[in-house]
Amino acid sequence: MGKNPKIVQREDVVVKFAGDSGDGMQLTGSQFSDTSAFIGNDLSTFPDYPSEIRAPQGTVAGVSGFQVHIGHKEVTTPGDQADVLVAMNPAALKANMKWIKPGATVIIDIDNFDNKHYKKAGYEEDPLHDDSLEGYNVVKAPITNLTRDTAKQFGLDQKTADKTRNQFVAGMLYWLFNRDIKLGEDFLKDKFKSKENLVKANMAVLHAGYNYAETIEALSTTFLVDPVKNKKGLFRNMTGNLATAWGLLAAAEKAGLKLFLGSYPITPATEILQEIAKRKHLGAVAFQAEDEIAGICSAIGASFVGRLAVTTTSGPGLALKSEAIGLAVITELPLVIVNVQRGGPSTGLPTKTEQSDLMQALYGRNGESPAIVIAASTPANCFDYAFMAAKLAVEHMTPVILLTDSYLANGSELWNIPYTKDLPEITPPLVADNDETYQPYLRDPEKMNRFWAIPGQEGLRHRVGGLEKEDVTGMVSHDPMNHQVMVTNRQKKVEKVADYIPQLEIIGEPTGDLLVIGWGGTYGGLISAVTDLQKTGLSISLVQFNYIHPLPKNTEQVFAGFNKRIVCEINMGQFAYHLRSKFQQYEFLQHNKVQGLPFFIAELKEKFIEILEGNHQPNE
Repeated sequence: MGKNPKIVQREDVVVKFAGDSGDGMQLTGSQFSDTSAFIGNDLSTFPDYPSEIRAPQGTVAGVSGFQVHIGHKEVTTPGDQADVLVAMNPAALKANMKWIKPGATVIIDIDNFDNKHYKKAGYEEDPLHDDSLEGYNVVKAPITNLTRDTAKQFGLDQKTADKTRNQFVAGMLYWLFNRDIKLGEDFLKDKFKSKENLVKANMAVLHAGYNYAETIEALSTTFLVDPVKNKKGLFRNMTGNLATAWGLLAAAEKAGLKLFLGSYPITPATEILQEIAKRKHLGAVAFQAEDEIAGICSAIGASFVGRLAVTTTSGPGLALKSEAIGLAVITELPLVIVNVQRGGPSTGLPTKTEQSDLMQALYGRNGESPAIVIAASTPANCFDYAFMAAKLAVEHMTPVILLTDSYLANGSELWNIPYTKDLPEITPPLVADNDETYQPYLRDPEKMNRFWAIPGQEGLRHRVGGLEKEDVTGMVSHDPMNHQVMVTNRQKKVEKVADYIPQLEIIGEPTGDLLVIGWGGTYGGLISAVTDLQKTGLSISLVQFNYIHPLPKNTEQVFAGFNKRIVCEINMGQFAYHLRSKFQQYEFLQHNKVQGLPFFIAELKEKFIEILEGNHQPNE
């Protein structure tokens, strides 16, 4: 067969790659995603991997996965269930059976499907000979043996040859989705550009996979997903962590400041540190500190001497940084704290997603310690909100906590590359040399921020520190009335930020039966579910919060327009509790999930329909 397959055009397709951590499924998923981006598909990805550095091979706990959703239409989530699953061993199959659609194509490496691997995966019966795969198109490909046969001509040992199996899979997928295999070749040339023999070996295995797929009866149908027609501009496939790093670099450029990042590596935030460390040519300095406290304290010192200062972390690190955030609050120095949230508490689920740190970001410091809190909502707009976090920190002279999460940080989507000239201006409130009116805590009457004098400036000697300051002069003060003034001023300064942030935008009608409320990284699932239901005529709208403290000025007005409101978040209800404290006149229903997974569109639609039909119980 093989020469003339049936081609099925699809609006969108979801592909899941799964295997052991050493099987290269993350790389193959990225390769397939980059190829799809290059030809013009919209896309969204979701890497999913174990937290152990060397998870037990062949076990369900050790399965590493990568899901990509490509489309001819706009794509906002990695998809609920896969149309195609690549399972390199029985554990990968077992872990993902519930995440594939009825009738899906399942490609397995038959060389790993034996009693030894079944036992490791916890199977009691052979899944290939019971009825568990009935109704699926199962492709039993001898991936390992064909890869070894192909790679041995290049002198690779078996261990090295096995690492090229992911290219056999990639070749099969290039054929299955009618991709130009030259794009795969170009990827390999760039990936292994300094190792000619590895380039040749991987390219040979890539072609072997392509040719195998072309000749087997089990793949008699291929998919064609055309490019998106209405996306204009220059795009690239971008992860949230990379977008965050680039947003900070762009902000430093617009502010005319040098970027300083003081951080300690922590999953899932480390890639921000790694990316900024590569950008010395842009004047950026990345300091890998010995711990979380040293990381933030070095950033506060850098802010004191006039740098755009940043520290990056995840939930456990944010807890360790809490006292130093208070120091940045009382010294009123600009500082961006990026918290890439993950499952908790304690070490929790280091590689899984959760919106677990909102309460910590809002209230997790001693004393009255207000900080601006904002949240990105897609991998691409991590750039925008990193940029905005820096702008707000510098112009209002205060710490800003930017919340992303593992789902955004490791996931990717198409990012429309902006021109720096089109980005908003950032104006640091710097003081000119010998300004005789300068006082360390003299404030701008509009924004309530103090002004920024750099040590060494002529005539502007001053000191700051952790003890309470006297209003205007900045001298140490224990006066009770002065403390009241300073606490109030710091609070007013943050509250006034509401005058400088956008108002809430309602997706849908401004009034109706149900308002869905989300914040941060839940946007993709919520917008998909809500727009699907709107097309059926249901009275439902969505607001997605990116500005958490302070809230947009029209928040109460938006809430007033709806009969019911439901807050959806990947935690036990932290934003719902926050909203109740601010708007006690309204009832807020909740839909919460803490499984280390994002929302699925189907579960959201089911919940919203239940509420609209009056079947929702208040205590659910």
